[in-house]
Amino acid sequence: MTTPLPITSAHTPPLPDSILSQDFSHHVLQTITRAIDIQQIPAPTFAENVRATYVADQFRALGLVDVSIDEVFNVYGLLKGNGDGRAMMVSAHTDTVFPIETDLKIRHEGNLIYGAGIGDNSLGVAGLLFLAEFLQQEAFSVPCDIWFVAPSREEGLGDLGGMKTVFNRLQSALKAVINLEGMAYGFIYNGGIAVRRLHITTKAEGGHSWLQFGRPSAVHSLMAIGAKIATIHPPHNPRTTYNIGVIDGGHSVNSIATDAGMWLDMRSESAEALSKLETHVRQIVAHSVQDGVQFAIEVVGDRPAGRISDDHPLVQMAQGALSLVGMTSSLETGSTDGNVPLAAGCPTVTIGLARGGNAHRLDEYIDPKPLADGLRQLVALTLWAGQWNG
Repeated sequence: MTTPLPITSAHTPPLPDSILSQDFSHHVLQTITRAIDIQQIPAPTFAENVRATYVADQFRALGLVDVSIDEVFNVYGLLKGNGDGRAMMVSAHTDTVFPIETDLKIRHEGNLIYGAGIGDNSLGVAGLLFLAEFLQQEAFSVPCDIWFVAPSREEGLGDLGGMKTVFNRLQSALKAVINLEGMAYGFIYNGGIAVRRLHITTKAEGGHSWLQFGRPSAVHSLMAIGAKIATIHPPHNPRTTYNIGVIDGGHSVNSIATDAGMWLDMRSESAEALSKLETHVRQIVAHSVQDGVQFAIEVVGDRPAGRISDDHPLVQMAQGALSLVGMTSSLETGSTDGNVPLAAGCPTVTIGLARGGNAHRLDEYIDPKPLADGLRQLVALTLWAGQWNG
């Protein structure tokens, strides 16, 4: 165990000795076992129902009340506290980027554990279950009601749809949100970047590549648009990015394509800069109009931006929790479920429990070495945030 450091912030009062001195090795082993159990259940975005049922069963077994699964496979469970004020929420998304047929085999190499989705976000969900169990097993009182929530639809085209539904349901009751990711230990996300995703499509009459050569091609037209988009130089400050992630279309090498499409991801620290980038893209498409080709743009993703200040009490608590375990914190912005409450003005931080790498790849892995401290910081932050009056 790391020797605790002194905490002086008014928002981080002394914690029970059981948190500071307890050996967390048992919790680490149990959390890793749970993470693997969760990872073994396929949960592509929009198809999280089986994993959601597993989480709901775990919530009930751990003694949470008001356990339910909603229409988009979000899982809810409530731990009643001793306060009479607003509740807080701790969340960890259940979905993965991998198709349902993906090989989910687990592989151990030294201290590392490999498996598609093991860190993003099976470990985060396992941390959620750890917290629910730990808070009820210990002798100290829970300072407020805590909603434990496992949202769906965080990844890709899910567009944070699970958290949007969750927050719409619970918003009026919440004073703060702690969002969990499996592989971001040491980082505190107190800002959510704006994300906009477009599906740009082209349609044409098509024909034979030899007999009808010269007819407009949906693929050629789309490639011309993509080439122009690739010349855009977005600002470095505020940081703004784009990526053409997928291109599809046509049906044979010797056919003039009748349809084609591209999926464009745009991100920025500034909603205004993101809007300017999107306007530029739309102008490129508009200026590419030609006879015989139809163009369309569909918005398929819209993640809101928001942040709390670096000196916000919840950020200070998160920093204090990492300091408690001897870890220097790093404040970050990103795109997580935390974007939704942040955009609505609800204090929110996203924290990690361990380290890892190769997220969204089949050889994704976690390094559980810091997990004991990651779990300890989670308990400390939860108790401090629970006592905070908001």
